[in-house]
Amino acid sequence: MDNTNRFTLMIDALTELAKEEQVNHASHKPETGLPTLSTILADITPLPDEALFLGLAEDGLPVLLNLYDPIPGPILIVGDQACGKTALLQTIARAVELLHSPSDVQYCIVTSYPNEWINFQDRESNIGIYTTQDNGAQELIQSLVEWAHKNKDDDRTFLLLLDDLEFLTKLDQQTEQSLRWLLLRGTSRRIWPIVTLNASRAQNIETWLSFFRTRLFGNIQNLQDTHLVANASNEILSTLAAGSQFAMREGQNWLKFLSPAID
Repeated sequence: MDNTNRFTLMIDALTELAKEEQVNHASHKPETGLPTLSTILADITPLPDEALFLGLAEDGLPVLLNLYDPIPGPILIVGDQACGKTALLQTIARAVELLHSPSDVQYCIVTSYPNEWINFQDRESNIGIYTTQDNGAQELIQSLVEWAHKNKDDDRTFLLLLDDLEFLTKLDQQTEQSLRWLLLRGTSRRIWPIVTLNASRAQNIETWLSFFRTRLFGNIQNLQDTHLVANASNEILSTLAAGSQFAMREGQNWLKFLSPAID
């Protein structure tokens, strides 16, 4: 059996299981008998040094982001509650650990639920887990902007994993301006904001959506929400398997992909 057929069968199995299980707001855990992230990466590696793994497409090919190309800009992961947004962030973080040297790529996390990230503490690639309730997250954003201005010739890449864009409503004016700068200029300095948003809350921060040209969509049931965040009335997003399946626009087409289970 070739890779395409094998991965197709795996995707079908994952989709059916995701539809059957009740997904809650907890860390993504591997399902018994299903391929894990490390298994998938073993099949598709080696990858280019600049490749950031996002997921696995239906044809068995990896969905990758070129960390050396700033044009896609910051990434927005948007979908309904419990569609797997945090799980996808965690998959991206773990893939960084498996594919990149900490001297080349590191990540930091801003979250309202630090307990979901306990398994990522003390990882060499992780420069910190910050909660949205304290000043540490705001200091982190300021320090990333300062680093970007002072280290233009530094080849390192940093991922700012911000779990819930509504966090910005708690920022002071200076930090809000710094976050705007990171969204506008960060990728040109190798700082990649990857941000989640609950689709039902997007109307509260609609003016910020324009910062994100690249959007990864999870399951969205409300067509009004779909129109706001995806500028589309297509019902395809309502058919995605909550907890594991995502889609992104490629011109007029949709690319569906899976976020594999983490070991």
